[in-house]
Formats: sequence, C-alpha cells, structure tokens
Amino acid sequence: MLRWTVTFIILAIVAGIFGFGGIAEGAASIAKILFFIFIVLFIISLFTGRKKI
Repeated sequence: MLRWTVTFIILAIVAGIFGFGGIAEGAASIAKILFFIFIVLFIISLFTGRKKI
C-alpha cells in the first residue's frame, strides 16, 4: 500500500509541475486517502503486533 501512496504522490507532483490541474487534484486526493489508510493500519499493527509468549 505504501508503494501506491508513493506512486500517486509522485504522479501528483509531476502533474502539478506540468500544470495539469485535474490530474494533479485526482492523484493528490488518492494519495492522501491511501496515506491516511496506511497510517491507521500502521497504528493498529503497533498495538496488535506479534506478541511473544
């Protein structure tokens, strides 16, 4: 999932540099959503990670 986030962030930056507003907005919004999903899953995995018996 992190790979998709990085891909969309790079796509948004490149589209922003070339001035494609609609493409940049779409890619940035997808990157934001994936980023927040990744952060939530990371925090959940911190609390429910592997526990030594």
